[in-house]
Amino acid sequence: MRDILVTVLVFCSLPLILRAPIYGVLMWIWISVMNPHTQAWGFAQQFPFAFVIAIATLLSLLLAPGRKTLPMTPITVVLLFFVLWMNLSTAQAIFPEAAAAQWNKVMKIMLMTFIALIVVRTRHDVQRLVWMLVLSLGFYGVKGGLFTLRGGGVDRVWGPASTFIGDNNALALALIISIPLMYYLYQTGGKWSRLAMLAMMPLSAMSALASYSRGALLAIAAMAVFAWLRSGHRLLGGLLLAVLAPPALLFMPERWFDRMDSIGNYAADSSAQGRINAWHMAFNLARDRFMGGGFEISEPSVFAIYAPDPQAVHAAHSIYFQILGEHGFVGLGLYLLLGVLAWRTASRIIRQARSLPGQEWAGRLAAMIQASMMGFAVGGAFLSLAYFDVPYYLLVALVATRRLLANDALSTPLDTQQHQIGRRHMAEETQRRQAAQGGDGQAR
Repeated sequence: MRDILVTVLVFCSLPLILRAPIYGVLMWIWISVMNPHTQAWGFAQQFPFAFVIAIATLLSLLLAPGRKTLPMTPITVVLLFFVLWMNLSTAQAIFPEAAAAQWNKVMKIMLMTFIALIVVRTRHDVQRLVWMLVLSLGFYGVKGGLFTLRGGGVDRVWGPASTFIGDNNALALALIISIPLMYYLYQTGGKWSRLAMLAMMPLSAMSALASYSRGALLAIAAMAVFAWLRSGHRLLGGLLLAVLAPPALLFMPERWFDRMDSIGNYAADSSAQGRINAWHMAFNLARDRFMGGGFEISEPSVFAIYAPDPQAVHAAHSIYFQILGEHGFVGLGLYLLLGVLAWRTASRIIRQARSLPGQEWAGRLAAMIQASMMGFAVGGAFLSLAYFDVPYYLLVALVATRRLLANDALSTPLDTQQHQIGRRHMAEETQRRQAAQGGDGQAR
């Protein structure tokens, strides 16, 4: 039954995709992020749904009227250079066959990312993209959260097998990325959307905790602190964290706390030492080979040459050292620059949205994407998820939102913008005076 359901949904979407390529992007996200076919039992598990959707989307893009241009923003340009560099490093890969297989997978993601950059143009498009990401990951958040509540957190939560998020640690990080997006939908949605997000957010957080991922705990902490610092209501936010965090943690069993306590004792943890050994290998390899080793370098022969402990063969378990080992220092520089540009773009959106009437949604979305980026930057330091597609779709949302605000600014009269800025400054000054008067009254 599940096989038939997934097949019907995919093939019924093809007329919509051919009518407008944005539907192809949305269906691609559903298939590649949620991987619904992995929840089936029969032929759907092996059927090439992603290939069918990709072909239909490319055909729709070619047939669509109007200009189809890639927005040449700093993010887009750096992403293009990053993809070019990955192609160059693959051409001189240490293991050509394994690298070619991974290259094929990564380039499909990059191709659909560029298509999304072309077709995601309106606020409605951005909203639908965020909804698709949230629903695709939220499915596993709700499922894992209910599983955790029913079992008392004794058993680990895992993602769909043979996918980016199949590993318990990877699923936890994906859910952490999605929680700020859920909060954005809570802020901007209607009654039923808000209720759905109120249920989905805590269940996803419980699911992430029940993954027993130490990196996920650090990512949640970093994201919570960042959200608190950026909040306009720090006292209220601090009280909510103080009230909600202890019950969630106390619900977890003793073995969960034993696992988390090992963070501070990494020297005695064989898993942690294996990761550090892999990081040394990646650094030494990048020093020796300008373009890195290409995709898929976690092999005994490479560790025998570059690792301090040749016997401890591990994957990089870090987005940074994964890129460093596979694509060298230039590749890592481009990857980090991509993150910096995304962060700055989000900050610009937040600032500009304040001065444009009716664009508060853009500032809220950019702030939540920054929170997701913070979680990914911290949690990704301990996972090999450099090519996980969700962060790239967040880049698409930022580029589209920045372009929408730029167009709106051009159409908004200058005197209106100045009036909005003046009103905001007056409101801030009034708040400062009231705060100062309140402080004087308490002092007296």
